[in-house]
Amino acid sequence: MFFRIKKSGPRAYVQVVENNRVDGAVRQSVIANLGRADDLIASGALASLLASGAKLTDQVFLVSALDEDADGSLSVAAKRIGGPLLFGRIWDRLGIAAVLDELLKHRAFEFAVERAVFVATLHRLFVSGSDRDCSSWMEDYDIPGIEGLDLHHFYRAMAWLGEELEEKPEGALAPRCVKDVIEEKLFDRRRDLFTDLSAVFMDTTSLSFYGEGGETLGEHGYSKDFRPDLKQMILGLVVDGSGSPICTEMWPGNTADVTVLLPVIDRLRQRFGIGRVCIVADRGMISAETIAGLEQRKLDYILGARERSDALVRKIVLANEGPFVPLLIERQRGETQLFAKEVKVEGKRYIVCRNEAEAEKDRKDREAIVTALDAQLKRGDKALVRNSAYRRYLRKTTDGPAFAIDAGKLAEEARFDGVFVLRTNAKITPLQAVLRYRDLLQVENLFLRTKAVMRTRPIFHSSDAAIRGHVFCSFLALAMQKCLEDLSRQAGIVPEWKTLLRDLDRLQHVRIRHRDHDWLVRTDASKPIADLFCHAHIALPPRAKQIAPPKLAPPTKSARKRLGRPRRGATPA
Repeated sequence: MFFRIKKSGPRAYVQVVENNRVDGAVRQSVIANLGRADDLIASGALASLLASGAKLTDQVFLVSALDEDADGSLSVAAKRIGGPLLFGRIWDRLGIAAVLDELLKHRAFEFAVERAVFVATLHRLFVSGSDRDCSSWMEDYDIPGIEGLDLHHFYRAMAWLGEELEEKPEGALAPRCVKDVIEEKLFDRRRDLFTDLSAVFMDTTSLSFYGEGGETLGEHGYSKDFRPDLKQMILGLVVDGSGSPICTEMWPGNTADVTVLLPVIDRLRQRFGIGRVCIVADRGMISAETIAGLEQRKLDYILGARERSDALVRKIVLANEGPFVPLLIERQRGETQLFAKEVKVEGKRYIVCRNEAEAEKDRKDREAIVTALDAQLKRGDKALVRNSAYRRYLRKTTDGPAFAIDAGKLAEEARFDGVFVLRTNAKITPLQAVLRYRDLLQVENLFLRTKAVMRTRPIFHSSDAAIRGHVFCSFLALAMQKCLEDLSRQAGIVPEWKTLLRDLDRLQHVRIRHRDHDWLVRTDASKPIADLFCHAHIALPPRAKQIAPPKLAPPTKSARKRLGRPRRGATPA
């Protein structure tokens, strides 16, 4: 039902009208004629009628009052609910809560460890940072079950996640920890007859510490953070063919990449019960001993080759005059044109690929460097020695300036424009090998998220166990983000990550006191968030909901004091 203004000549009349469906069509019927609009307004009868009906419609008038409350005088407290609702559902869908509860049922922790891990993981997704920051950040969010959590609870939860379950075996790179058991149980929950582990992708990065970095993890080594002054650890990430994280490996900071691939593969086969698998790895993790170990284990592999430093690849494989075969790879943004050819040398199978778009980019980048180099040479050559981008194109001269541009080096560098070389023993076509190797970019993208979007650093923990737990929360965050991406793709939504987080933070509920009643009023959800919640089967809270007043505890009856002398025998003789 609604009010309708019915005009008749110069006059306007107020009617109460309702809609009814009659024979498939909507018909309006007049319930009551209230009279002329000007008379009702002048006499105050319409205002009195609305005020009388407002007693039964507090919710409507509350929302209206909130919309008109520009200075926020009605607001009592506000909490963000978007992130806890969405990621809480994903947390349960992945089975993380069930796995943690199962492992914790025999432990006598006096606080909600599972809730502390969830809050730390949610913190990684939104702002990241230290656990000290997390303990104050959570106060702005309405997260069920976090009452009583304090900073030391987060420290204990991180230490439990990284707790060692057994002594490190001789020759092993890392001990078995609680986080390993969690990874295995999470993998078992999503494993079925169709789970594909025919290809696994692995890459490594370094994470620096502010402090000593634990008992054994913190060591000086080659820093990919460009902070050689800080101690660091090496983090390995393994994902499956769909891009879902399988597990993480954590080693001391002085561990070389070329030494980790075979131990990780052996642990994967032992932990997850996988048989035949194809290993896809970048050139930085490859050595002659690694390749020999893969062949000894009779494993298929697709490995990136060092086309510049490997003499066999540079002098024989790239010099092969066989014809290239054009390959067209479809992408979300256009198509990629590749040319590939297969070269066999001494029983080793190589696939040489040339990406025309990358070749053009490399050529333009080199021309820009040479132009800047030529201008710098005219000003003086002392500043060129420290610049590796310049130094690779220079040669020493005996007369005139000390350095000059080497045309031979430019021509040699042009041979590698857009070129990459793969070595494989798998019985697959060149196109399949290229596509598999191209999927390795998923791992690199995950590392970018770990270090940039979710910023695992800074790490201030002083024990190995707490450091492992802190980093493992980023692994859980990656798994949740991958699940969210799958949901978004199924719903036809492709939101930008930071925009999505901002929209989730805007979804709040505000506690308001109106007419001696407490209300929870929810802010509006943006259309992408509403669509995502609908696809994830998450019900948005009502727009306004009255909070029941807390029940008063019944008064306790004190024991009636006995008057007079005690009975005989009430005290020992």
